[in-house]
Amino acid sequence: MDAPQPELPLPFPAQAGDMPLLPARMINEYQYCPRLAYLEWVQGEWSESSDTVDGRYRHRRVDRPGGRLPDADAGAEGERFHARSVTLSSERLGLIARMDLVESDGEHATPVDYKRGKRPHVERGAYDPERVQLCVQGMILEEHGYRCDEGVLYFVESRERVTVRFDDELRTLTRAAVDGLRFVAAGGQMPAPLEDSPKCPRCSLVGICLPDEVNFIRHEKIAPRPLAVARDDALPLYIQARGAKLAKRGETLEVSVDDEKVQTVRLIDVSQVVVMGNVYITTPTLQELMQREIPVSWHSYGGWFIGHTVGTGHKNVEIRTAQYRASFDERQCIHLARNLVVAKIQNSRTLLRRNWKDEEKPEDLIAALHTDARRAEHAASLQELLGIEGSAAARYFGSFGKLLRTAATNDPTDAVPSFDFTSRNRRPPTDPVNALLSFAYSLLARAWTTTLSAVGFDPYRGFYHQPRYGRPALALDRMEPFRPLIADSCVIQAINNGEVKPGDFIRAAGSVALTADGRKSFIGTFDRRLGHEITHPLFGYRISYRRLLEVQARLLARFLLGEIPDYPNFTTR
Repeated sequence: MDAPQPELPLPFPAQAGDMPLLPARMINEYQYCPRLAYLEWVQGEWSESSDTVDGRYRHRRVDRPGGRLPDADAGAEGERFHARSVTLSSERLGLIARMDLVESDGEHATPVDYKRGKRPHVERGAYDPERVQLCVQGMILEEHGYRCDEGVLYFVESRERVTVRFDDELRTLTRAAVDGLRFVAAGGQMPAPLEDSPKCPRCSLVGICLPDEVNFIRHEKIAPRPLAVARDDALPLYIQARGAKLAKRGETLEVSVDDEKVQTVRLIDVSQVVVMGNVYITTPTLQELMQREIPVSWHSYGGWFIGHTVGTGHKNVEIRTAQYRASFDERQCIHLARNLVVAKIQNSRTLLRRNWKDEEKPEDLIAALHTDARRAEHAASLQELLGIEGSAAARYFGSFGKLLRTAATNDPTDAVPSFDFTSRNRRPPTDPVNALLSFAYSLLARAWTTTLSAVGFDPYRGFYHQPRYGRPALALDRMEPFRPLIADSCVIQAINNGEVKPGDFIRAAGSVALTADGRKSFIGTFDRRLGHEITHPLFGYRISYRRLLEVQARLLARFLLGEIPDYPNFTTR
């Protein structure tokens, strides 16, 4: 057999003036997993894990600058220096590194990189990603005039030092990793996910990358491991008391009314702050929430979703570029809209079957909704699709009252409203059930808006709902299949379980609204529903509705970026 043809190194073109310097840590990530490096470096994704938090804790000493690294020819011969947390860069190489420790005698320099965990028992004393990162540091030190033939990896848990020689083999591997990351970043194409890799389960970005899910949708070979279901105990903080004030006190948030403290919560336990009505948030508190990427959602006192406050926003401009491009493509819009409406109708049928109270089964209604779903699959325009959706909604809400245990009073002079329901109405709702539905949809729109913003989308540019000033069109798109499963289900549960009572409503000027106590009770119902775990019909693992919204948003991004052939809408059995 002929010997395999050797590969010729293909160096990346010279560093352009507007290209950022590559951090040594990113070279490590690229050598470990090119997709991980692309997500962090190009798309600006990041997520904490126990490993990243522990690693930062282990670095707490070396992250404090100490000592000074002298010029290469400034130190006396034999005189040793130690400098901690040294940042050096090279414009020629296009690299920058923050070095935990540099040991120098004036002419020679040895970078020391601290690593959490124990020394691995492998052939070269360490894995290639760590060796490459250390070699990058050595190359930068050489650019600054030092002789650098080796470096040291210090493993904190086992307290062992491993010497890494910067030989020709390692330098070639390092230059290939540097050029590879530059090519990937310049090409703007995310590398494919690893397949069934043992690296994935402990990766902090596994819930963002979705390697098993993407591969399963592409090939349907191996069922996904439950990687995307990381536990998150943080919950929204709701504030609706008139004149309430929210202030930061150390690592806690303090809610006070009329200068009297009424509630204290830890910042670590808060996923977002939901404000209803006239509530004052101090400037330091807003700044802290922005720095921690905790969004603030603003509602009217009656519950109408007004908007939300975030920091500088997500760095992943690639997702928004793909979103805008698809939103101007008529065929793409109708394709996504058809699937949304079909999923909504199918989930509406499921909710009717599960909660029907009448002895006579709604076979004709279920069949009619099935026909509506089939018609929606073949709609030729958004206008036709709107008509089909309206027809299906009329059927659905025409029988929605059959899902409720009504509480009508026999005394016609009793002004307490009942839970009788005949049809859907809004702006303003004229009966308690419609008031609950409107409030539930407002909460769901807020949940989707914050989720989409956190993933990197623009919530105001949709595919089915057309852009309109102040309307989160994409959030309204995404919530369509979840209206029956989350919002409508909450209304049914709150009424049938007595969590919201007829006395929790007030009438004014022909409209009906929830009282403060009624809103509080229903918010509890809504949050419990978001925390409810179901089995994902496609991936087969257990997941809460709250986390499901994020997974579905990320799958939409994967579709728009061309990684998966179609967006899998969520339909339950």
